[in-house]
Amino acid sequence: MGTEIHFYHNTPDRLAAACRIASRAVAAGRRLAIRIPDEPMRRRFDQLLWTAEPRGFVPHVAADSPLAGETPIVFGGADEDWPHRDVLLNLGNDEPSGFEGFAMLMEVVGTDEPSRLAARARWRDYKARGMAPIPHDLAQRSAAE
Repeated sequence: MGTEIHFYHNTPDRLAAACRIASRAVAAGRRLAIRIPDEPMRRRFDQLLWTAEPRGFVPHVAADSPLAGETPIVFGGADEDWPHRDVLLNLGNDEPSGFEGFAMLMEVVGTDEPSRLAARARWRDYKARGMAPIPHDLAQRSAAE
């Protein structure tokens, strides 16, 4: 069947959007591997998960943690040995290697031009390979909430 691909775009804060998406996915019973190639961004993401949901802590650890295999959210750098193959959430501006081995790929795209241009290139590449990415406009969703 192939990997299901979702593009969440038009968010001014990729990490905050990723936290919301990850929390909802875990609540729906999914396990997430979150690819964050930038170390300062990984530290900020870790902090956001600790503080974003006051009543709904979402368990998470770094991909190299001994607890990674039993934790719903693991996060790491560009090319990790992920402990599961359910959902890969990409916060990089490049295509994640090995994404085809996951049931689902989620791309979170900011409003800044480098993020948008890189996402458009990934979208075209996925389409050229016969995949059908599904867009989700977070700007419209925010306006509706």
